[in-house]
Amino acid sequence: MRPAAPETKARPLKRPSQARAKFTVQAIFDAFVRIWQRDGWQRITTRAVALETGIAVGTLYDYFPNKTALHSGYMRYCIESLIEKVDTQVTQAQGLDWEARLHGLLQILCGVERTGLPWFHPDMLDLEPSIAELKHQQRAHQELSQMWQRVFQACTDLPRIPSPATIEALHIAVWGGRRYALLLQMDDDYMRQWAEQMEQLCRAAIQADNNISTSN
Repeated sequence: MRPAAPETKARPLKRPSQARAKFTVQAIFDAFVRIWQRDGWQRITTRAVALETGIAVGTLYDYFPNKTALHSGYMRYCIESLIEKVDTQVTQAQGLDWEARLHGLLQILCGVERTGLPWFHPDMLDLEPSIAELKHQQRAHQELSQMWQRVFQACTDLPRIPSPATIEALHIAVWGGRRYALLLQMDDDYMRQWAEQMEQLCRAAIQADNNISTSN
């Protein structure tokens, strides 16, 4: 049975800015994921997370007043971590042609290339409506779409950057597919095969947008 969605919406109280605070919040997220993986959503409490982290409950409350706020903060962390990984490993990487950048992007977005946090789980989709407001969903969509734009701006070997409509369609297809595969709890082999197919589809769309011969 899937976990019941929390009844009360809450938001994180503040974002860490100094190195020590960032380290503390990272440790909180680590503990949050460990408890969720081990005991399930219903067993998560702010006190349990504080004990697992090794910090005072009051310190955790400085950032997250309840576990709903903690989950909201963690979801934001997942999006930011994914964008940072793409920017670092794909957009800013030197000496890659456009097909290599596309491959790296799809490996990350399709969930093939992943280590440690962030941890995506089907339960997140059940909890999401009670945590993420529409404006938050729209902001995440915009940030992810801009991430795709940056990747293609780095593809200097393409005759031209794909049109905004093409980039938007590819982003929605990949992100929507990832969420649906998560809902169906597809295994790693399935995800790798799906990622390969999505890469072929994306490559064909980019080639068509640029009038590049597919025979090369």
